[in-house]
Parts: sequence; C-alpha cells; structure tokens
Amino acid sequence: MSKITLENMEFHAFHGCLEHEITLGNTFIVTVTMEFDTKQAGKSDELADTLNYQLIYDLVKQEMEIPSKLIEHIGQRIAKRIMTSYTQITALKLKLSKLNPPLGGKVQAVSIEIEKKRAL
Repeated sequence: MSKITLENMEFHAFHGCLEHEITLGNTFIVTVTMEFDTKQAGKSDELADTLNYQLIYDLVKQEMEIPSKLIEHIGQRIAKRIMTSYTQITALKLKLSKLNPPLGGKVQAVSIEIEKKRAL
C-alpha cells in the first residue's frame, strides 16, 4: 500500500454560523491523505493506473464551494464523496482547518480530522 497526500489546499469559502462568515467568507485549509495500491502504477508509469490528484483537487474544490454551517459537515461530505468516487482508496485521512475563527481571541485555526476505512 502507498499514500498520496494533497497538502494544504487553500480555499476562500463561505462556511460558518455567523452572518459575517456567510457574507465575507474565510480561509480554509484542506489536507487529504489517501491509501491505495500503487504497484501497477509503479510498473506501468501510466496515469490510468493511479489516482489522478487533479480530479481529487477538483472534487474538494466543488465541495468547498457549497456553503455549510459546520466544518464537521464539510469534512464528512468531502471524505464520503472521495471514498464513493474512488473505490481503489482503502483508507482516507482528511484535515480541514478554518483559519482565524471568530472566537473573541487570537486563534490561528480550528480543525477537524476525519479518518475513513473501507470495509474489506
């Protein structure tokens, strides 16, 4: 098994419960690590034998464009869609961070981490 990680994808999105979060938006960082078998790609050197991470990025971007109140909801939605769309992925770890959350004090980020494993 191998892992491919798309690290620190940055999006400006309109997620949150407060009015200014919905209208002004905020910066979010998404990291996704996907585990799968890369033996065939290692032999063939063909994109068709591995994950096309451009398509994974596009999927994450599409989900980030759908407003949600909670980062828990966004994270679960992204993880579910990746696992549903790419059956060769056996496990996934996703970290979603909201930078500078409106908590009344200086906080760099609030994050959620989600892990999914495919039932064998």
